[in-house]
Amino acid sequence: MKAAPEAQKRLLDLAELDAGLDRLRHRRRTLPELAEIEELSKKVAQLATQAIGAETEAGDLARDQAKAESDVDAVRTRAERDQNRLDSGQVSSPKDLASLQSEIASLRRRQGDLEEVVLEIMERREAADAQVATLKSERDKVSGTLAAAEDRRDAALAEIDKDAAELQGKRASIAGIPADLLALYEKLREQSGVGAAMLHGGRCLGCRTTLSIADLNRIRAAAPDEVVRCEECRRILVRTAESGL
Repeated sequence: MKAAPEAQKRLLDLAELDAGLDRLRHRRRTLPELAEIEELSKKVAQLATQAIGAETEAGDLARDQAKAESDVDAVRTRAERDQNRLDSGQVSSPKDLASLQSEIASLRRRQGDLEEVVLEIMERREAADAQVATLKSERDKVSGTLAAAEDRRDAALAEIDKDAAELQGKRASIAGIPADLLALYEKLREQSGVGAAMLHGGRCLGCRTTLSIADLNRIRAAAPDEVVRCEECRRILVRTAESGL
């Protein structure tokens, strides 16, 4: 393949811009905010799940408390009814009086036991409610940190996109590269990431290999418009005044 030396040198400008675009793509993929956002998102989801679990427990305890309080009310009502019967003098039989007094005593004990259950449930419910509040507060705090990280990510991506658009504009403005040479450059770039490199002081700056005397003699003998390749990495070697030929 042949191409004017000036056209070949333009490949170096193209390669420099493509290297810049590659760096921007790498920066986009490796923004520290991306890992931070992923970790924070997991934490928010975990806290949300824990909060739901705590809310479910608090709800169950609220229902248990309501039932226990209803049981207390039922026993209290029955005990009050029996006490009213006792106080009214409606029961005159000693046996019936003894039975009624025994039942009232039993109901009072039952009421006391149930009130202890209510107190225990209330304590557990208060602890569950406190846990819900703590988890929601922590979730909201982490969500705020997540939102800030997302803002930083968006700002960084906007800057990267701006820089990439500028480099793409410069890349599009490079003219004078023959279609076949450009096609070869793009093919090599797709294969190895870099399509063309400068021959500098007898060294390929693409693979950092110092060329052998035989390779340098071959390149030295090639016509200026001959497109030469590095025998090591197969990239296009662009000759300049600094090639050491």
